[in-house]
Amino acid sequence: MAKRVVPEADRRRRRPTKQGQVLTHGLIVETALRMLREHGADGLTARRLGLALGADASAVYRYFRGMDDLILAIADELFGHAMADWRPTGDWRADLRDLGLRIHHAYLAHPQAAVLTASRVTGRPNEVASDETILGVLRGAGFPDADAVRIYHAFIDQSLAFAILDAATLALPKAAREGDEEVWRDTYARLPAETHPNIAATAPLLVARMNDSAYRTALDMLLSSAAAQLRAVGA
Repeated sequence: MAKRVVPEADRRRRRPTKQGQVLTHGLIVETALRMLREHGADGLTARRLGLALGADASAVYRYFRGMDDLILAIADELFGHAMADWRPTGDWRADLRDLGLRIHHAYLAHPQAAVLTASRVTGRPNEVASDETILGVLRGAGFPDADAVRIYHAFIDQSLAFAILDAATLALPKAAREGDEEVWRDTYARLPAETHPNIAATAPLLVARMNDSAYRTALDMLLSSAAAQLRAVGA
């Protein structure tokens, strides 16, 4: 059964924790983000979080209904990081590109949290504000509502999908990550043209590109397609 969340005014500690801090919703979320970064998803438990905060594990449940509620709060916090201090320029394509890169960067700054949260839908303030902003940029550019929603859908799913993919790579142990990167040079680049003519012909290019994220390329392709659609609407 979900636990009842105590109102902020009632749940605030009257004295600091052992770490000299007063517990707040934001402090718990930021501490959980740090623990994910340092210890991975398996290291994030109410008990360990309580120890990191200098409080009893039960204190976490005075702010969150459970660990899944905390995960959703972390997901919303990442959107907050992405949108912090963002201002529109009036150029819809530049604005969307900036928003996409901000979302991708915010998730990659916390790769363990990204893998854990990027597939979730929170309905919380930062996520809702991000969605409102993206749709506003598209509608303000002149896209009909149906096109605005379709492009928004592709845009946000692409951003989060690449966030998961790239974050999962960053979250690998160093030896595993470096081993995967070496495959392009040690395996693909050595395939003979007699059996693999297309790979052999493009091997230097593959080695140069395939260990980097393709998000910027995919984002620019999506925005170019959207721009062509907008021109068609205008015509």
